[in-house]
Amino acid sequence: MQIHVVQPGQSIFEIAQIYNSTVSAIVGANEIPNPNQLVVGQTMVIPIVGSYYWVQPGDSLYSIGQKFGISYQELARINQIPVTQPLRVGLRLYIPPRPKRRSEINAYVEPIGGTVSTALEESARKAAPFLTYLAPFSYQIQRDGTLKEPPLNNFPAIARTNNATLMMVVTNLEEGQFSAELGRIILTNADVQNRLLDNIIATAKQYNFKDIHFDMEFLPPELRENYNAFLRKAKARLSSEGLLMSTALAPKTSATQEGAWYEAHDYKAHGEIADFVVLMTYEWGYSGGPPMPVSPIGPVRNVIQYALTEMPASKIMMGQNLYGYDWTLPYVPGGQYARAVSPQRAIQIAAENNVPIRYDYTAQAPYFDYVDSEGKNHRVWFEDARSIQAKFNLVKELGLRGVSYWKLGLPFPQNWLLIEDNFDVMKR
Repeated sequence: MQIHVVQPGQSIFEIAQIYNSTVSAIVGANEIPNPNQLVVGQTMVIPIVGSYYWVQPGDSLYSIGQKFGISYQELARINQIPVTQPLRVGLRLYIPPRPKRRSEINAYVEPIGGTVSTALEESARKAAPFLTYLAPFSYQIQRDGTLKEPPLNNFPAIARTNNATLMMVVTNLEEGQFSAELGRIILTNADVQNRLLDNIIATAKQYNFKDIHFDMEFLPPELRENYNAFLRKAKARLSSEGLLMSTALAPKTSATQEGAWYEAHDYKAHGEIADFVVLMTYEWGYSGGPPMPVSPIGPVRNVIQYALTEMPASKIMMGQNLYGYDWTLPYVPGGQYARAVSPQRAIQIAAENNVPIRYDYTAQAPYFDYVDSEGKNHRVWFEDARSIQAKFNLVKELGLRGVSYWKLGLPFPQNWLLIEDNFDVMKR
C-alpha cells in the first residue's frame, strides 16, 4: 500500500496515473463518495503491491535502502539502474513489500441505546477478517454479582465465521457511568465475587467467549490491592476453564500518578496476572475538553514506555481511536460538547466547506478549521492514514502485542487496508 496526500490541483485520474493504478481501484479502496471533489491535504491509500519513493535531495541508494530495510544492491536491481549511477532528484523508485509482523488486533463494538443497528453489525462484519478479537461492550456487573447482558445479535456468528475470538467485556458501569460504589461492592465482598465469576464462566460457555476482559474504571484508589487480589482470584478460576483473561488500563506514565481514574490500576500487577492488557491511549482530546488531537503520538509513546518498565511488550495492546471530534469555538469549559465524527465524515466536512486539511507532524494528527452556516468557528481533529501508520510504526518499533480499537461503527476504510499491509493478523 502507498499513502498519498492530495496536493493542490490534483485529480483522482492524475493520482491513479502516478501510481500505475486505476480510478476505480482508488475510489473503491478509500470509499470516496465524490471523486471529483478531493480535499487538499486528504490522504488516501493506494492499493498497490509495495510502494513508490521519489528521490529527495541528498538521497543515495544506500540511504534509501536503509530507510526501507533493503540493500542498495537489491534496490538498484529491482529498479534496473546501475549501482554507481547518481540519483536524479524526483526519480521514482519502486520499493518491494516488506515482511509483515504477526500481531493481534482487537475492536470493541458498542450497541447504542440498547440495540444493534444494521450499520453497526455491518461494520463488525467488515472489520472481523482483520481482527483477532471482537469485543461486544459490555456485560455490566450488578450489585448482587449477576450480569446485565448487552445485545449480541449476530456478533457471535460474525466472530465464528471470521475466526475471530469473542472477548467478553465486563464493566462496573451503572446507569451509564463507571461506579466507584459498585466497584467497592465487587472488590470487597467475596460472596459477590464468587457469584460474579460463576456467572461469567456460565455466560462464556453459552456464547463461546474465550477471553474475559475486565474494564473496571473509576475505582476507589484505596482498593488498588483489592482489585489486584480479585484479578488473581479471577485468573485462577478462568484459567481452570481454559479461558484467557485481559484487562483495560488507564493511560498512566508513572506508578505514582494521581487521580481517580489511575490510582487503582496497578500496571505491574496487571502485567503479572493478566494474559494481556489494553492501554487506553486515547481521549487526550475529548468531547468535553479543549480542541486537541485525540491520541497525539508523543503522549501515547510516553504511556507505552512506562508500561514497558512494568510488563513485557508481548502483553501490551495499544489503544487506538477510530473517531475524531468537531469543536465549536471558542471552547468554553462546561459548555457545548464537541461532536464525534468519523474520519470519512471529517473529510466530507472539509469538502463541504472548501477548506484544506492540515497535518500536525509533532502530534502526528490531521486537523482543519471551518466556519459553519451560522458563522461559528470550528476546529476538527481526526485520524487519517498518516496518523494510523505512525501508530503502527510505534507498535512495530516497540514490539507490542498489537492494537485495540475503540470503537467500530465509524467508517474508516484506510485503517483496515493499512492493517492488512502492516500486519499478519493472528487468529486464535
